[in-house]
Amino acid sequence: MIAVGGGKGGVGKSFLVANLAAVLARDGFRVVAVDADLEGANLHTCLSVPAPPRSLADFVAGREPDPVKLPVETPIPGLSLIAGTHAHLELAHPEGARRTALLRGLRRIPADFLLVDLGAGNEPVFLDYFLLADEGLVVLAPEPTSVENAYAFLRAAFYRRLRLALRSHGVQELVAEAMDQRNERGIRTPLELLREVEARDSREGARFAETMRAFRPQIVVNQVRSARDVKLGYSVRSVCRRYFGVDADYLGYVSEDPAVRESLRARRPVVEIHPRSDAAIYLRRIARKLSRSAGGGPAVGGSR
Repeated sequence: MIAVGGGKGGVGKSFLVANLAAVLARDGFRVVAVDADLEGANLHTCLSVPAPPRSLADFVAGREPDPVKLPVETPIPGLSLIAGTHAHLELAHPEGARRTALLRGLRRIPADFLLVDLGAGNEPVFLDYFLLADEGLVVLAPEPTSVENAYAFLRAAFYRRLRLALRSHGVQELVAEAMDQRNERGIRTPLELLREVEARDSREGARFAETMRAFRPQIVVNQVRSARDVKLGYSVRSVCRRYFGVDADYLGYVSEDPAVRESLRARRPVVEIHPRSDAAIYLRRIARKLSRSAGGGPAVGGSR
């Protein structure tokens, strides 16, 4: 399960999910793309499924209790879609036990990869999907607002993971206090928080350090126009190490390409209609890095 987030809308999360899913499916893997953005679903449009007969909203509303029955076919062999269309406007996302049941159900789907397209923002539901996935990808564009929001998303995800991992009520309260960047204790970074936790409770300090080691987001820079934009991924990785004390991976980048706009208008992945474009080449590189890191070959004979 690979969750794709980023904090800001318009950076290309759905575009990335649609294309990575298409590449993996063409390589012979069984792939399901999941649109978890029930308030702004558009993954079905990116994959040429204009009117999905069922969607994740049917599970949220109780019309379909089994997530295994939600995928619908796409025009790409081996690639299925769980759409996010027709959401209830007052209760768009599953809560509590229903969210847990959904995640368990998704893992029962017979697939090699589930790519989850998260909505914009730092909502707890998106953070939970990001944290409970096997891999978490953060997508950003080379512009200040996108970078700022990506850091905010990473910070929110990291602190939420901490609060779930730590057991002491007092330490959990300390983490909650540190989430206020102007807290009276002067804690500004996770590393400073770690020192506070270690001083209060050595066992919780060890658990904190382990959580830091396990938190390893992957960075993708979209809409790259220059060598400076390419280097942005390395800068983000460096900040994550210095500020969070965690090792983020720079998975790759996708160049700005006129073929992308054409693919969006055609409502088809760029790797399908312009397979030799620069964007398609970089997308295939990222997809195959993911498949190698997952360890294992495709379920059927692929095109690799």
